[in-house]
Amino acid sequence: MTFARYVFAIAGGLGLFILLPMYFLEGTIALRFPPANNHPEHYYAFIGVAAAFQFVYLTIARDPVRFRPIMPWGAVGKLSFVVSSHVLWLEGRAGFAQAAATWLDAILAMLFLVAWWQLRSDRR
Repeated sequence: MTFARYVFAIAGGLGLFILLPMYFLEGTIALRFPPANNHPEHYYAFIGVAAAFQFVYLTIARDPVRFRPIMPWGAVGKLSFVVSSHVLWLEGRAGFAQAAATWLDAILAMLFLVAWWQLRSDRR
């Protein structure tokens, strides 16, 4: 259970650390990765939903046995970003840097599944 606590606490904390500054970086991101965003509501909605889900990870960290059934959905969330980024790169619609930057999410998805698997005997 300690492994699951650490994995989900680190994932939630790191996710908030990465996502929350993005609220103030729309212009910088538009300059580094043109063209500028034509739909800022999508940009800010993504950040809001992704940041909210970090609190789900922090909640799982508080009681991994109780929240074990939703751990695989956390992995699905991480893998959806990894897979979509790689597909966009393969289609030439995103740069390699974007696809390569998903390595942390891929690792966290695998760790989520390892934690889920380890807790199978600790269920109440």
